[in-house]
Amino acid sequence: MTEYFDALANGFLGTVRWTWKSILFEVPWYSNYFWGLIIISLIVWGLEILFPWRKEQSIFRKDFWLDAFYMFFNFFIFAIVISGVYKLLGVLFKDLGITATTLTIMDIAHWPQWVQLLVFFVVLDFVQWFTHVLLHKYPVLWQFHKVHHSVKEMGFAAHLRFHWMENILYKPLKTIGVMVLGGFEPEQAYIVHFAAIAIGHFNHSNIKLTYGPLKYILNNPVMHLYHHAYTIPEDSYGVNFGISLSIWDYIFKTNYIPESGGKIKLGFPGDEKLPKGFWGQLVYGFKRPKK
Repeated sequence: MTEYFDALANGFLGTVRWTWKSILFEVPWYSNYFWGLIIISLIVWGLEILFPWRKEQSIFRKDFWLDAFYMFFNFFIFAIVISGVYKLLGVLFKDLGITATTLTIMDIAHWPQWVQLLVFFVVLDFVQWFTHVLLHKYPVLWQFHKVHHSVKEMGFAAHLRFHWMENILYKPLKTIGVMVLGGFEPEQAYIVHFAAIAIGHFNHSNIKLTYGPLKYILNNPVMHLYHHAYTIPEDSYGVNFGISLSIWDYIFKTNYIPESGGKIKLGFPGDEKLPKGFWGQLVYGFKRPKK
């Protein structure tokens, strides 16, 4: 039992130390996600200000500061809180005979570095796309995902406005994706992680981008805006589920872009009942919705 408590404490304290060192520039630049997140955010926000898609939208749009807080809460504070639990689970799985390579289908360790990164990026993105579909398809999961869809004006920081329970679902499935690839992240996985942050920020930004022919591969702000549309096609639980890549939506016929004007109502029916503040949203989803 001591081993479990040690794992819990070490995981928590280790993440606290790493985050603090990141703030003080005491970790390598390529793994400094604290300042990396800030720099990417400032760049995308600056582009929003210079090239706004919806020109009537304020620079400090509706819920700007709430979303900014969510960015740091979900990316760092929650990561610190939950890190010890993941370490504890690692010890439990070891005791059960489950290792990082238990589910390995392909071992990419000896592949060229660029191929490792590409496969790692594609596999993890598909896992996240699939998870995202589940969040919309099943009512018990949709209750938590509603927090993300309560955004009424899109901007870069909306990328990381989501209920903390989503991490509980995403993290294990992403871990399974890593296990399938041999149980490790490529040495330069930080490139994939920073690329995902940047793409996610752009997808939620007030910038009109489609990437031309690459729109069938890369998710983009025009496509993702319709994912947040208040009105979705009938007999559908959602459209445009892509995270970084749009290709999954085109493959599985969940793509939907009727026009590109950008001036559509966002949210979902009944979103006025969702708490407006962080603390109310923090516990939202655990109560059975009233019929």
